[in-house]
Amino acid sequence: MANQSGSVYGLTLVCPIIDDDRAVPSHDLQIRYHLSKLPLGTDSPFAIAPGTHLIRLVVLDDVIYVGMPSCEEHLNSKYLVVECNCDGDRDSYLTGLARHIPQELDAIWNHCAGYPGCKDLPAFLDYMKKCQLDTTFFFAPVNDKSVTQTLAALQTQRAVAAFIATHQHCSDEHLQQDFKVFVERLRKDPPPRPASHWFSRTMNTGGRNE
Repeated sequence: MANQSGSVYGLTLVCPIIDDDRAVPSHDLQIRYHLSKLPLGTDSPFAIAPGTHLIRLVVLDDVIYVGMPSCEEHLNSKYLVVECNCDGDRDSYLTGLARHIPQELDAIWNHCAGYPGCKDLPAFLDYMKKCQLDTTFFFAPVNDKSVTQTLAALQTQRAVAAFIATHQHCSDEHLQQDFKVFVERLRKDPPPRPASHWFSRTMNTGGRNE
């Protein structure tokens, strides 16, 4: 299936935004406002909800005319476009969003035509299915590992590189001692939280410079 790559699912949604001249500000501007106020990092609602490798939400106003020999065309409405790579399958991921961040979803999608809200889960899933397009390009760095597994692997890679860099001139005895401590600490360390900035900090390898 085009939307599935290994254990990673590619979810692409194109949701029509309500066109109402009486709305002040307009519904597309209200979506933009909510998107601009979403927290980043570990406080992001899409980091709190499980299974998100990557997600992007944008408001599409219209298509651009690029000149001849193309034909000039325009959209019938503005759209909220969502591109997401997530663990598992579509319905499981969307169900997780509806259960973990219903207020955030409703604050954004309430400005889309026909959106039923999160409380009616079957209607919510059916709406998202109707707005779905097949995914043809994936952003996830791997297709057979979950978000947690990927973060744990990156943490291990970073920690091993730091250990090697700080033990270039260690004696064999100290290297062996420090490596045992390092492996045990690495085994006990929890994986980074999704969207955390762990990679920008120097990790403590439990070693010494000699």
